[in-house]
Amino acid sequence: MMTLIVFFGLLLTGFPIFGAILAGAVAFMATNDLAVLYDSIPIQFYGALEINGLLAIPLFMLVGEIMNKGCLTQRLIALTEVFVGGLKGGLAYANLITNAMAASILGSAVAQIGVMSKVMIPEMEKKGYDRAFSGAVTVSAGLLGPIIPPSMLMIIYGVVAVQPIAPLFIAGIVPGTLIVVGLALVIFFHGLRGDTLPDGTPTRWRESWKTIVAGVVPGLIPAVVILGIMSGAMTPTESGAVASIIALVLAFAYGEIKWSDLPAILKAVAINTATITGLIAAASVFSWVLAFQGIPDLLVAYIAGVTDSPFLFLLLVIVLMLVLGMFLESISVLIVVVPILMPVVQHLGIDPIHFGVICTVATVIGLVTPPVGPGLYIAMVQAHVPMGALFRATLPFLATVLLLLVVIAAVPALSTWLPAVSAGR
Repeated sequence: MMTLIVFFGLLLTGFPIFGAILAGAVAFMATNDLAVLYDSIPIQFYGALEINGLLAIPLFMLVGEIMNKGCLTQRLIALTEVFVGGLKGGLAYANLITNAMAASILGSAVAQIGVMSKVMIPEMEKKGYDRAFSGAVTVSAGLLGPIIPPSMLMIIYGVVAVQPIAPLFIAGIVPGTLIVVGLALVIFFHGLRGDTLPDGTPTRWRESWKTIVAGVVPGLIPAVVILGIMSGAMTPTESGAVASIIALVLAFAYGEIKWSDLPAILKAVAINTATITGLIAAASVFSWVLAFQGIPDLLVAYIAGVTDSPFLFLLLVIVLMLVLGMFLESISVLIVVVPILMPVVQHLGIDPIHFGVICTVATVIGLVTPPVGPGLYIAMVQAHVPMGALFRATLPFLATVLLLLVVIAAVPALSTWLPAVSAGR
């Protein structure tokens, strides 16, 4: 109890999350007569950072920063508009498809929602779309960032759960595609309700070839990452390095980035990387302390007494992740909760790759759920819509994602089939 009081008490006062986690670990030691472990904290903290998988984090962050600064995302938007802009509600579909493409580059839901909100919400409003609906589409589609590879959350899950990152990347493709289809159906049914969506603008193909070429080239970045990993030609870390080089070359070629911009880009990447790795190291100390006291074994015994159904356990995990995601950032939830639950996952025979997909999707939903919901706040500012109106417009999309998450939990093959096929190449 003292551990929880210290942890949440510090969070409520605005204390950095990694410091709250460390303080919670120390409080647990103090209240359980584990003072003998104090001297080992620096060793555990540093040891958590000696993991090769962590090298992928700054590389994919670099890709995202270059995409943002280099205006490559705008070229993807123009490309999707060529193909779906003629449909009723075409700009909403373009928003969704661009998010799916950008997801495989940016890998971060918050970054993706921020970029797309600045570009798509004003454009949709200009074309006659309702502000709240424009924000809802942007926010909901932004959830694809941590699902479709390369995914920052998948990398972090792989590190804390000690799982290979390449299969985790591949595992997100089918669930991510399923969610894209589900969100597209929500837009379609919304358009059936009278004149709620504007008509599209027919595409003039003769005038669009330059737009297609300009958009296809940045689209090579996710293609290189996904195909490189699936073929076994590149590790996730190597694919991140190759993607960074391609993005940088394109940004310079388009004249959107200058050499003077690089220090600011690298500084942003360094700060964000330090934040994430600090969280991982602090959570590693906390998990180590709990394991020393045998807490994971007690949790396994408790869960076994409640249920022996893997599906029911996954439903409980989804609820837990959703509740925690309402108050904590998704990375923090993964880092703290996953190491504690992994013994239960192994006991119930749940595929850890499948579990990674469930955890990733469940935690990211918290980004668009009050009372914190940073994704909602970003879109709220851009769309100039009250939180309540925006959240109501988001509910149909959110309900669809939750329903699909339950389906994914019930059918593990949706997560495990493609990694198995890729491994059997």
